[in-house]
Parts: sequence; structure tokens; C-alpha cells
Amino acid sequence: MKRAEKDDLIFKALADSRRREVLDLLKAAPRTTGDLCAHFEATLDRCTVMQHLKVLERAGLVIAVREGRVRWNYLNATPFKEIHDRWISPYAAEAVNLLSRLKRDLEED
Repeated sequence: MKRAEKDDLIFKALADSRRREVLDLLKAAPRTTGDLCAHFEATLDRCTVMQHLKVLERAGLVIAVREGRVRWNYLNATPFKEIHDRWISPYAAEAVNLLSRLKRDLEED
């Protein structure tokens, strides 16, 4: 899969607030699929939670490991680092440079 296609899957996965909530939960600690379903039971049915997990897995943001009948879900931080390195860091560095030049120019006046 091309890098651009992987990035598209990641950004699509991050576009939904419920999937971001799942990632926040997994950031705190690995959780079983049952735990995640219980967390969302007031707003989402089990099938919908499973669909969200499938999108997150396809994007590589979640790693699921079966232990008997239990499925553990783990956050995979590697894609976040790749997105940061490719998209966030270069733009942030440029913004800092622009602000530094602006500050210097204002101080010279």
C-alpha cells in the first residue's frame, strides 16, 4: 500500500469522534472488545463498536490480539509518529520560523 493510501486511512479513522474516543481509552490501557462495548453501550450497539474497531485496525491504529474467546485491543503509536513526522513537524517548524522572523522584524522597527 502506498504511503498516501495509508495516510488516507489514518485520517479517515481519526475523522470520527467516537473512534478518537476509542483511541483515548486505549491510550490509557489496552481493553477488551467487551470493555469497549460496555463503555459505549448507552450510545452504540456492539456491531457499531466493532465497525469502528475495524476501521481503526485497517488504519493500523489499533492492534487486536485474541486470547481464547477474548479480544484485546492495543493502541499502535507508530502511525501517529509517522503522521507527526510527515505532516505536523514540517509545518510546525515552518510556522515557528515565520513567527521568529516576524518577531525579529517587529523588534527592528
